[in-house]
Amino acid sequence: MALGATACSSDKDSSGGPGGSGGSRKDDRPSAAPHGPKALSKAQLKAASFTDGQTVGKYTASEYTLGGPLGDAYTADPAGCQPLVSLAGEVGDHDPAAQVQRKVDIPDEMLGITVDVTLRSYSDGDAAEVMKALDKAGKDCAGGFTEERALASAKYLKVEPAEAPDFAAEADEAEAFRFTILDVKGKLKLYEYLTVVRSGSTTLAFRGEIPGTKDMGGIPQDIMTAQWTKFRAA
Repeated sequence: MALGATACSSDKDSSGGPGGSGGSRKDDRPSAAPHGPKALSKAQLKAASFTDGQTVGKYTASEYTLGGPLGDAYTADPAGCQPLVSLAGEVGDHDPAAQVQRKVDIPDEMLGITVDVTLRSYSDGDAAEVMKALDKAGKDCAGGFTEERALASAKYLKVEPAEAPDFAAEADEAEAFRFTILDVKGKLKLYEYLTVVRSGSTTLAFRGEIPGTKDMGGIPQDIMTAQWTKFRAA
């Protein structure tokens, strides 16, 4: 069973395709099933995600030993900017039905690129709502906001659109952003990137950063493409 629905087939899926809630009924009563494609289980997401130790060119994927990136606990001020900080259920408006997270980097390279890759499935059409909130936050928070961390705050100076991944036309939706962030000491400008792609009930989020003031120029396309290809093939 294909896990993702393409942009061309998403309307069919929501009204009667394999991933949708429609189809034949035993009687004329309205279906009690929620609208939208069925949420994938954690086992399905795990099968569709990078495996621990999987390589993509010079990058290697690994499992988080402490349950996920630290950023999943951060919050935004104002709260409407939260989707740009983290989509984790603990701090976001929509609690995913399941999620799988991986870290992708260059082993033993302390100052290299790190990409957090998170696959989340949602029930009742919440995946589309997540993307809507992301789009709104990107516009409303373009002039900046504050990221509240455990022991400090970081100032986002600017939120700009970034280049969508090469496969974006195959997905239902895609959002990509470039962040200019003032470090916690208020002296240096840092750059991070966030790309989120939706396919049916599932979002694939890629958040990339690099230590120091260098601009990484975007999430590496080979990482995003490899994950998307595996997701679609699962």
